[in-house]
Amino acid sequence: MPKANNAVASRARRKRILKQAKGFFGRRKNVWTVAKNAVEKAMQYAYRDRKQKKRNFRALWIMRINAGARLHGMSYSQFMGKIKANNIELNRKVLADLAMNHPEAFTAIVNKIK
Repeated sequence: MPKANNAVASRARRKRILKQAKGFFGRRKNVWTVAKNAVEKAMQYAYRDRKQKKRNFRALWIMRINAGARLHGMSYSQFMGKIKANNIELNRKVLADLAMNHPEAFTAIVNKIK
């Protein structure tokens, strides 16, 4: 009995990987083994960096809030402590946006907590 390979599925699998490798440089985009490794690594980076993106944005928001708070003579930790004590439920993303793009609204918040 002849050996049966599922060429349709194999081809589809390769095609899917090569499609994911579209735009890669050199042989990474069109040679199966190289593309497979490149896509695998890219997926690992994508998974890891989805987590890191959250950390990076939180750090950015904290820097922006800190800069805004220091203009009003407070440190970030003092500002956040007073925000919590006054039951103002604005998250860091919103506070950072206010500090950056709407300084008058941020000033109003600072005046309310002082």
